[in-house]
Amino acid sequence: MRAPLDHSRIPEPWHTPEPATHRYRWLLLTVIVVLTLAGVVAAFAHDALPSTTQPLGWTYDYSCCSAFDCRSVGTAAVAETSEGYVVKLTGEKIPYGDKRIKRSKDEYFHQCTIGGDPKATHSICLYVPDRGL
Repeated sequence: MRAPLDHSRIPEPWHTPEPATHRYRWLLLTVIVVLTLAGVVAAFAHDALPSTTQPLGWTYDYSCCSAFDCRSVGTAAVAETSEGYVVKLTGEKIPYGDKRIKRSKDEYFHQCTIGGDPKATHSICLYVPDRGL
């Protein structure tokens, strides 16, 4: 015959966790909240990547970028013509006097398009590097 079960060792569903377990749960929750907030802050701080002239990067103007619209396109991606700049991938022409042209804070061109789409045919802004003029 079997020995009767000792029901005193089976935890009940409403049993509160031990204090150490409770602290670990709060620690885990705190870490998750901090990492989530850090991600939100990083999303709002839309910065250009570090470069030779800006080793810490730099922040795009909020008037051009909604936290993710801009990216470096390099110097070979944009041609300078007599009428203005041409984005080679899309053929978009931006005249020199256009208000969308901004001064780049490093040695690269940076293009801002809706959603950061590199194939977009309309730029919100085009950051142009200083040519020493």
